[in-house]
Amino acid sequence: MNGKVESIYIIANLLKKGAESLIGEITSDLEPQGIQVEIFSFKGKPEIPHIPLDTDVVFSLGGDGTVLFSARALKGMDIPIMPVNLGDFGYITEVSREEWKEAFDEYRRGNVGISKRVMIEACVERNGHSFRTIEGLNDAVITTAGTSKVVRLKLSIESSYLGEYRADGVILATPTGSTAYSAAAGGPILQPEMQALLITPICPFTLSNRPLVVQGDQSIFLEVEKHQRAELILTIDGQEIIPLFPEDRVCFRRSKHVVHIINSTRRNFVEVLRTKLNWSGGPNA
Repeated sequence: MNGKVESIYIIANLLKKGAESLIGEITSDLEPQGIQVEIFSFKGKPEIPHIPLDTDVVFSLGGDGTVLFSARALKGMDIPIMPVNLGDFGYITEVSREEWKEAFDEYRRGNVGISKRVMIEACVERNGHSFRTIEGLNDAVITTAGTSKVVRLKLSIESSYLGEYRADGVILATPTGSTAYSAAAGGPILQPEMQALLITPICPFTLSNRPLVVQGDQSIFLEVEKHQRAELILTIDGQEIIPLFPEDRVCFRRSKHVVHIINSTRRNFVEVLRTKLNWSGGPNA
């Protein structure tokens, strides 16, 4: 993918401080070089934009949430994302605001690697038929729509029934999403390029329900039991919501699509992890 860049597309979250000025900085720097710049900026919840197929690089200006949105917009397109962090906390956005030009120039010279991240696909089956399929980069979560109540779900992996969950919900995470909601719920952190999916129960009623790492080529099924005390929802990347009904069955699998993330020139995933989690190895780590 590295090489000549003739067209870039900017996806910018204007709720992030400095987003507008950075758009101007990138545009004024690249357009005189003959690089076409197209901009999609938003506040709040945007619609998925149409990104031209001849785009060479997508700049994501914001936080991890903006990268997740960009990833869904690029589904099925082999266009790399330059994730520029304008937020306070980000695992995916390794490139800081001050480093974008250095990282972009090094990418064009072929000196920066690209991280290939798996996506998760969730297919809702209702009354024996496929109802809706949606994909995400971080995770898919089944939980209640209102105040916290225990959900009742049956879990199977491939054709093998594993058991029942009584919990506040269940998280199906990719390795990229293992540092997000799943980690907060006690799940393990996976290297972001692993070919795996992670099942993490949220506050399970049974203490023996533990997080489980599953091979990426296996299908995971969660069936909504008939009797529930609350309405259930399926949330993708914390941004897309699908209501679920009793006896709905959701199939989770690794998507055939991958997301290409341009690496930082100054830090890697391990260094980001150590910094964000303040791991020092000392008594206060």
